[in-house]
Amino acid sequence: MLHRYSEVFRTFLIVLDLTLVAGAWMAAYYLRFYTDIPAPRGIPPFTQYALVLPFIVPVWWTLLRSRGLYEPQRTGSPLGEIGGVLGATAMGIVVLVAASFFLRGYYYSRLAIGLFAVLSAGGMILTRWGLRATLRSLRRRGYNLRYVLVVGAGDLAREVIDRVHAHPEAGLRVVGCLAGNTTLTGRRVAGVPIAGEYGAIKEILARRQIDQVVLALPREEQHHLEKVLGELDDEFVTVRMVPDLLHVMTLRSSVEDLDGLPTINLRDTPLVGWAGVQKRAMDLAVTVPVLVALSPLLLVVSLAILVTSGAPIFYRQQRMGLDGHVFDVIKFRTMKRNAEAETGPVWTAEDDPRRTRLGRLLRATNIDELPQIWNVVTGDMSLVGPRPERPVFIERFRREIPGYMLRHKVKAGLTGWAQVHGWRGDTSLHERIEHDIYYIQNWSPGLDVRICLMTLWRGFRNAY
Repeated sequence: MLHRYSEVFRTFLIVLDLTLVAGAWMAAYYLRFYTDIPAPRGIPPFTQYALVLPFIVPVWWTLLRSRGLYEPQRTGSPLGEIGGVLGATAMGIVVLVAASFFLRGYYYSRLAIGLFAVLSAGGMILTRWGLRATLRSLRRRGYNLRYVLVVGAGDLAREVIDRVHAHPEAGLRVVGCLAGNTTLTGRRVAGVPIAGEYGAIKEILARRQIDQVVLALPREEQHHLEKVLGELDDEFVTVRMVPDLLHVMTLRSSVEDLDGLPTINLRDTPLVGWAGVQKRAMDLAVTVPVLVALSPLLLVVSLAILVTSGAPIFYRQQRMGLDGHVFDVIKFRTMKRNAEAETGPVWTAEDDPRRTRLGRLLRATNIDELPQIWNVVTGDMSLVGPRPERPVFIERFRREIPGYMLRHKVKAGLTGWAQVHGWRGDTSLHERIEHDIYYIQNWSPGLDVRICLMTLWRGFRNAY
């Protein structure tokens, strides 16, 4: 019955989309030729535009379907659906323009085609948003639910249940989970009761209303997978599988299709595509005006260093950034010339005797870090990200600290989540790495803004 309802909704959505597409084409004709917009070539007959609808409607239906826009969207992203509509519309416009050019049967107004693109895409996005919002509201109130049985009772099952509970608008309700042995029956995983062992799955499916089975077996129980799948062969439930990759999925993971073969990216660079564009745009929008505004202060500090301790004014030091790229970080010189000649590469310590008198003030106020704004402008660094470290230290850290190199999957930052929480300089590397990984996993423009505000409010800690 539930499957029948899904098919009815899918058919309704198809009819609605294609009606909107046809209506948008007709509306574009009237807006173009029956408003105050000049038409130098005159007003073409309505039939010339109506006759192309038998071509447009099936093309749009094919493109929308190819984007998966008629598949169940309970756990899908609204942005993904919007992207699918825009992508299908863009491809449809290309096909329409190409067909009218090669067939040369009739010239269609470019403005009318542009209006059609805006009206059809906008109409589908707005109506879909309204439908999804209505369904989400109903599901939160307990309507249109799908009941889920989780096979597994470990950390992975707990993660699945927590994710389901975090999104009540999806209309999924976990009614129970199965464990590897009967001794766990009656216990709970994330508030969900363990209904029995894996071998009891057919009995539970016969006794309870279950729409989906989610396989979340821990690694040590993967040998049960084939038997469980065999038990589900003649059942009508939807079956999904969540692989146990919690021990290796340390960054934002994603699934891609390799010619029909699903592949899981475990350690991919998170800030790619539009995310990378947003972050770079924010870097330039903030740092370029700041650099101009601070230029008088930078000039004064430069002269002060030159007068008190001579040249050079700036200190360049190799640091490692995105994907292991080594670059020269720029800072105001705060130590005596050739300060590491005797000590070798070491971290700055409190009351470090190598500092100049002016250097103590510059480091305490973090003014010595300001030239790194230029590293952000040139693209070697970002405004927010893990602080870059020296390659000589990294060779040691990567052997001692598991996952240390993951922090190099994003650009190094002028400030970061670890720094605003005090993990800077000679402090716990493990805490610093945990904060850096948290930032990478939870990155958003809003988090960057939050870190910038925290930096202005709290400043850098442990600066000496």
